[in-house]
Amino acid sequence: MIVTADTRRNLRLIKLTHTAAWAVFAAAILAIPVVTWMGALRSGLWLSLLVLVEVAILSANRMQCPLTSIAAGYTNDRSDNFDIYLPLWLAKHNKLIFGSLFVVAEAFLLWRFAAA
Repeated sequence: MIVTADTRRNLRLIKLTHTAAWAVFAAAILAIPVVTWMGALRSGLWLSLLVLVEVAILSANRMQCPLTSIAAGYTNDRSDNFDIYLPLWLAKHNKLIFGSLFVVAEAFLLWRFAAA
């Protein structure tokens, strides 16, 4: 692959976009138990819906972000964080970490709804 200034710029733009999207969904997952604890169950549901849209997109793309495939066209690098500005350890374990947090957050939200 020939690396040009345009290639590097495009990859940086993809990585920035991917990182921003990741931050939105990670923040939503972390916010669900907080708003649930505060009694804002409707907000918890909206955040859950946002995350479920992300899960549907990932599911439709073999459990990877569509931006990963786009980034792959600009580099031969295939490290776990080649397409996003995250530490390697977090990029490698991202789905396990945030998937687990989401399941726990959803269980808490359901429990609070059942108790309401």
